[in-house]
Amino acid sequence: MWNPSPIPEVTWDTGLKEMNETWKGAIACLGVAVFFVMTIGIIYWQVVDQPNKNWILRGTFSGLIWERKTHSLLIQTLTEDKTYVEIDVGNVGNPDIEIPFVRNLCWLNKTEFCYTWDSVAEVKISLEVNEDTETECYSMTWAPVHCHVELKDCFSMANISWYGGASVRGQTWPINDQNATMQPFVVSDLKDNPSGFGSALERYFLGSSGVTVLVSPDIPLQLGLDSRQQFCLQSLPSMERLPLQYTVCVAHNVKAAHQEAVQQLSEHSRELPNMKALRLPFWKLLAKVDSGPKVEREMRTFSNRLKRHQLGEGVINLNEHSTTLISDMDHDYLNSRKRGMSKRLTRDLPLVKLLNISITMSPFLGVDTTQFHTSLIDGTEAYWLSLPSAPQGQLIPVMSQWRGKFCVKLNITNPGAVSWFLDRVGALQAHLGMEYIMLEGGEGNLFEEQALRPPQALGGDKYISLLADLATRIGDSTIMTAGTRSSYKPLFVRMTPLQSDWSPMGLKAIIPNLLHHTLLGYNFLIPDAVGGSLSGDLVTDEELFIRWLEIAAFLPVMSFHTPPWIFGEGQVLNLTRNYLTRHQRDVAPLIEKYAEEWQVTGNPIYRPMWWLNPTDSMTFTINDQFLIGDEVLVAPVVEKGAVQRDIYLPDGGFQWQDNQNARVFDGGTFLHDYPVPLTEVAVFLRRS
Repeated sequence: MWNPSPIPEVTWDTGLKEMNETWKGAIACLGVAVFFVMTIGIIYWQVVDQPNKNWILRGTFSGLIWERKTHSLLIQTLTEDKTYVEIDVGNVGNPDIEIPFVRNLCWLNKTEFCYTWDSVAEVKISLEVNEDTETECYSMTWAPVHCHVELKDCFSMANISWYGGASVRGQTWPINDQNATMQPFVVSDLKDNPSGFGSALERYFLGSSGVTVLVSPDIPLQLGLDSRQQFCLQSLPSMERLPLQYTVCVAHNVKAAHQEAVQQLSEHSRELPNMKALRLPFWKLLAKVDSGPKVEREMRTFSNRLKRHQLGEGVINLNEHSTTLISDMDHDYLNSRKRGMSKRLTRDLPLVKLLNISITMSPFLGVDTTQFHTSLIDGTEAYWLSLPSAPQGQLIPVMSQWRGKFCVKLNITNPGAVSWFLDRVGALQAHLGMEYIMLEGGEGNLFEEQALRPPQALGGDKYISLLADLATRIGDSTIMTAGTRSSYKPLFVRMTPLQSDWSPMGLKAIIPNLLHHTLLGYNFLIPDAVGGSLSGDLVTDEELFIRWLEIAAFLPVMSFHTPPWIFGEGQVLNLTRNYLTRHQRDVAPLIEKYAEEWQVTGNPIYRPMWWLNPTDSMTFTINDQFLIGDEVLVAPVVEKGAVQRDIYLPDGGFQWQDNQNARVFDGGTFLHDYPVPLTEVAVFLRRS
């Protein structure tokens, strides 16, 4: 019988088990290898192969990009052929940590981007597209996660000319050449704080690429400028975890961007000041006297000299000291003078009723005055900026210095104090009959300058804004020495005094200051006096006086500190008469024409060269020419000894005619060493 051999089960089972274990090990090793390769791949993708740029938000023609290597946000065209702005945000968190910045926590909304940065700050970016105006706006909000976090964003100046912000000593156009240490972005008196920010000041910046930056108005802000590199916005570290908020808008060119931003800067209707002032030169009375009657006598003498030299009607400007002296004159003295005058002298008196006078006032009151002592006695110490001596204690006025004296400052948030000040102005108007009032001393923050915590209603620049409200109540002939958030009000703004020289802090600063003010909406300017007035001395450089006079003739108001007759009866006096006539005959009507346009559109009366051709990069840095409206181009000489200059005539499909010799040039023409004799200024009229 056949008996088959038994199958060696044990041997078979052992081999199978050994094979299974081998495969299991191989598979496990393979899995580990795959995992390792994937991990390396992910790390490689994140560190090496990941794109340097990540699109965060996209509009119809622009988009927001995160550039991870430079820690920057870029706004570019969708085709990436133009960069509107580069914002360095690497100052938030740890700049040494490379952050992909791709995890959008607001991923359900395609117009918003949210992210928590390095556990330090939360950022929210919203995109708004306006198809009607062809602008796209990115609203940025950085909110600190912890207390005392300092947020700082810097805007690159590479390939972009920037305008706006605040006036500085040695104003430039554009602001790329300016330097300023990081400091509170508030208006200060540049005479007392030459490294600070002056008037006019707005939280608005315009870039030649067609970009605007509008910073939230009610949040404390610091600003710093690094010449030709960047300007930086910085929040104030605090227990309240204050955010950094701003909106970046882009348009197809710089003009379109500005025109849209103007509508956002102020939602109020724009009002005109007393336009009669455009035809009246302002003459500063240089009287070093110690009594009201002497001030009166000096005014009469000065008025007679204006008439004798045939300089026409003007406004005689009294400084604050002279205003105080003449306002303290005994009324019976004035009345007796009026009764006792002959008919011939009565034509000059009552003097204050016959002359156009500008007085100067401030919200300061000396602590040695009767009015201040009376306020302490009758319980009206709250009329002055004060702080409580204890949480519920008595108010103690905060002292400061003004014009070398210890003073207190009007509490402009107190209705009773405002009424007292307005009554004082009304009494002066009845007593002196003046029409024009200059309000000085609004600059700065009295509390913050002394490291005191200001009341909420008076933080930052709010005092100046409230003073502008008070000035508006006085009347439309009021002149402010500081402007912020008030460009729509019917007020004049006085430019910062300049040095009496040819430097960028003297003559060369006039046009950059003019363009800066009007870009921010402050068109109705009282420019610094012909020849400069910072030192308080009379100008002795005849050439400087003439070249300054030639520019002043095309500004809104002609202002004088140095009377022209100190140079004798010859050329300077004749030129002054001629340019006063030219200003009244030709320039004032032109300003009135474009003032109506400004009311409707917000377009500046005085315009930079790029206004007529906003894509011409040649025009972005021209700082010694300006336009009045769209039809007059003024190119004065600003170099000592020069009788010629280079002139660029912007292109726009039109021609330019020299107003002096009737020569016609095509737009886009560069005139090299164009002759401009000492007694002339180059003026070109636009021809269609």
